[in-house]
Amino acid sequence: MPGRSSRVDRPNPVKLDRLALHVPATMPAALRYPPLRLALMFWGIAAAAYMVGFFLRVTPGVLNTDLMRDFHLNAAQLGNLASFYFYFYAASQIPTGIANDRFGPKVLIVAGQAITGLGALLFAAAGSFESAAVARALIGLGHGVAWVSLLELSAAWFAPRMFGTMSGLSLALGTLGAVLAQAPLLILSHSFGWRWVLGAVGVLCLGLSLLALLRIRNRPEDLGFDGYLPARKAQTLGDVGRGLGAVWRYRNTALLFVAPGGVCGAFLTFTTLWGMPFLVQQRKMPAGQASWVIAIMLVAFSFGGVLWGRVSDMLRRRKLPYLLGGLMMLAGFGVLVACPQAPWPVLLVALLLASVGSGGMVVGFAWAKESVPQHLAGTASGVHNTGVMLGALVQLPLLGWVLDRFWTGQQAGGVRLYDGTAFQAANGVLLAWIAVSVLCVLLARETHAKPLPGAVNRP
Repeated sequence: MPGRSSRVDRPNPVKLDRLALHVPATMPAALRYPPLRLALMFWGIAAAAYMVGFFLRVTPGVLNTDLMRDFHLNAAQLGNLASFYFYFYAASQIPTGIANDRFGPKVLIVAGQAITGLGALLFAAAGSFESAAVARALIGLGHGVAWVSLLELSAAWFAPRMFGTMSGLSLALGTLGAVLAQAPLLILSHSFGWRWVLGAVGVLCLGLSLLALLRIRNRPEDLGFDGYLPARKAQTLGDVGRGLGAVWRYRNTALLFVAPGGVCGAFLTFTTLWGMPFLVQQRKMPAGQASWVIAIMLVAFSFGGVLWGRVSDMLRRRKLPYLLGGLMMLAGFGVLVACPQAPWPVLLVALLLASVGSGGMVVGFAWAKESVPQHLAGTASGVHNTGVMLGALVQLPLLGWVLDRFWTGQQAGGVRLYDGTAFQAANGVLLAWIAVSVLCVLLARETHAKPLPGAVNRP
């Protein structure tokens, strides 16, 4: 089979016993690929790291009142604080791809979790906006390597036919982390205080970093198994620079870079931070109930990702599923803007419609890779993943600024309160951004799930 190594030598079993992996010195042909339990162990450690980082990503939404009170923040400052995560997450994407090629996913998972843990501990101890912002930056930088490294590890340790399944499970586990950062975090923060809870999460991150250091291996060949992937030549910085310049010559690169800023960015902005204040202050919903609504939205987003990805593969079309998802986002946020006081069942349907629609952004990853010659596919993925975070990076502080512009002076317990006009204007910004994204999807060229031939030199 293509990609199978002809390697027959096996590692020293004594050395492997010290690792508690128990790989025999000789194996029959049928067992030359890594056993599923071993692959699942490595994936489980990396997926847990991704899940914990996802938990930390969305904590400002539930803790918005505590953060505004303890750090004396207005809405714009709170938005800036939350967005520091996205600044450094986005900046890490292309370097993460290069580092995975050069060093493998293990070192990135180990270092990333350690940095994430230090960031969580610093945030728990922060006494000012400045120190909290540095902590959020560390969390974003540390977690920024997790997704790409998790996919790299999955591709190395699981048969190609299982990669799609493992990618879906990985995203689902990340979503579980975001769900745990809703009502469960709210309950724990009320019982123990938010600082103690985030401090405990920081210690957990450091423990996962140590576990990854002791257990994870980059490729099956490191333990004497046959690998699923052919050997790759690591890119030089010159190769990366030339690739970054080349991908922008293809029209889909720019269009698909902008598109997720609305389709995904608006969803991230709402669920990461501004959804909770909208539901609590505008819709007068108890904080516990509002946190469950955000959790349900996150689950719906995960479901939408699986749904649209499957539909796209079955139809062998990228534009239609992405476009339908974007139109669902447009309809859902249109209700928030046009009818913010709509009956609760109508509002819930609108939020779920937008959440499922937002999951259509997963189609963009395959679409972006298929829109350039295959030798540029990896670079195109890094560029696209950066665009996914760009929307939230800008929208989080922008919506805070809009809310402050419409603030009428109301406060409660040192926390600013915003009226319906303020939230209507803020959600209107998201609606306009989604409309631009839908237009970009419309203008992008369909690839019909076929890679662009490498011989194509013109955009």
